[in-house]
Amino acid sequence: MKLAIFSHCAIDHIVLEGSTYPQIGGAACYCGLTARQFKFDVDLFTKFGKDFPQQYLVDNKIRFENAESDKLTTKFAISIAGADRTLKLENECEPIVFDGTDADGCIVSPIYHEISDDVFSRIKKDSNFTLVDPQGFLRRIDSQKNIMLEKTDLDLSHVSAIKTNPEESRCLVSGTQDEMMVALQKKGVQYVLYTNKTDVSLLVKDRVYSIKLPNKNVHDTTGVGDIFCAAFCCTMMKEKDFLWALCFAGGAAQAALDSKDVGLLKIPSKGQVETNASYFYNLVKYRQI
Repeated sequence: MKLAIFSHCAIDHIVLEGSTYPQIGGAACYCGLTARQFKFDVDLFTKFGKDFPQQYLVDNKIRFENAESDKLTTKFAISIAGADRTLKLENECEPIVFDGTDADGCIVSPIYHEISDDVFSRIKKDSNFTLVDPQGFLRRIDSQKNIMLEKTDLDLSHVSAIKTNPEESRCLVSGTQDEMMVALQKKGVQYVLYTNKTDVSLLVKDRVYSIKLPNKNVHDTTGVGDIFCAAFCCTMMKEKDFLWALCFAGGAAQAALDSKDVGLLKIPSKGQVETNASYFYNLVKYRQI
């Protein structure tokens, strides 16, 4: 099967426990490498500059076309303290272009304004299964180029699944956790994923399914949400089972955190994800909403 990913590649400078780690990243890389672990073909719709090591994508058999830009790659400075992190935008590449895909499904996960409303609309109409991580649609910068989130009117019609956290949800809708999940559903989303640190919830029709990741010391959280999204999307596309998809997504996130690695080194193997998913499957709780 084939997954299309719409996101900028990035160059991150991760500051963790007093040390700085230059890393390539962005949802393009984290989602792409996770999908390859699930044996999916990957078509990447992205843009990057001459400063990005595109051979890394080639070596991992991630396909891309017309991705090279005259502008430099999108860059972030990321400071991490436990489960919290702050971002500063250091450079922004040009927007992504889209002229159609034959993929079985897609992940739309902008990191900073690289997907226009028109391109987003065309992606949704062209895809059988679309998962959206809205963070890059919501991000704005202040005068110091620090990243913040802002209330945004985002058209979620024809979206199969969305993954948000509390802060992102409040930029799209309002209310309590349950009220926000229902409000996102009413915007047209079939599967609403809501992650609040170690608590993971999934709204399907009138039921909320939930799992809790083991509460261990958190190291580098960069890309964990992208790994989560790719695992959910690949499992849904292949198995058509939202409970297994939830457990595989949680299992992938937990395996990434357990690795204690920085950047792309934390991408888990499918075997690690399956082991964790089987564990979570027996612990899923559900309630009516």
